[in-house]
Amino acid sequence: MSKGKVLLGIVAGLAVGTLVGMLFAPEKGSDTRKMIKRKSEDLVDEMKDKFEEFLETVSEKFEKVKDEVSDLAEKTMGKSGEIHMDDKTTHN
Repeated sequence: MSKGKVLLGIVAGLAVGTLVGMLFAPEKGSDTRKMIKRKSEDLVDEMKDKFEEFLETVSEKFEKVKDEVSDLAEKTMGKSGEIHMDDKTTHN
């Protein structure tokens, strides 16, 4: 199971637990609705932050792979513009 799925499961569990707790709390309905709204806004902000972190991580990994592929291509291509693979030489 990936870290992202575990984190999402934990956050979802916390959100459901918080919501159920607030619904059964001995507060006035209007106070409970305000609290639910505030908590949901906080949760949305937190999820946006986590999503931005996720996108940043994916972007970093993509750049790393792109650089590795570029380096491999440079190593594979000889200065003469030939691709050397398994004793076969192909001219560009």
